[in-house]
Amino acid sequence: MAAPNIVNVTSIYGKTMGAALSTTVTTTILTCPANKVLKINSILVANVDGTNAADATVQFFDSSAATSYNLAKTIAVPADSTLVVISKDTAIYLEESDQIRGGASATSDLEITISYEELDDA
Repeated sequence: MAAPNIVNVTSIYGKTMGAALSTTVTTTILTCPANKVLKINSILVANVDGTNAADATVQFFDSSAATSYNLAKTIAVPADSTLVVISKDTAIYLEESDQIRGGASATSDLEITISYEELDDA
């Protein structure tokens, strides 16, 4: 249950995933698999509602501490706009079982896109 040594990485896979955010702000969006490290390059939250703003909350869940830390907390995303929560210059790492969680003030108004790299030393 340890994070791989990223000096000895044997593979790096670029990945992107997306999801619609519900009103449960602790919904798991992405979980780091066993024996991997995920480098989160960007997290974008887009408001797909053409009329109303919606609030976004995005959290980093540290499984070793069993604690969530807010990356964005109830930030208003105007209609037809995008919030940059994490960009390439502020990347974070997820260790085994760590998670990105999130939610919105209105169901189906916000969509989250996460670009990341999966690192493995196997």
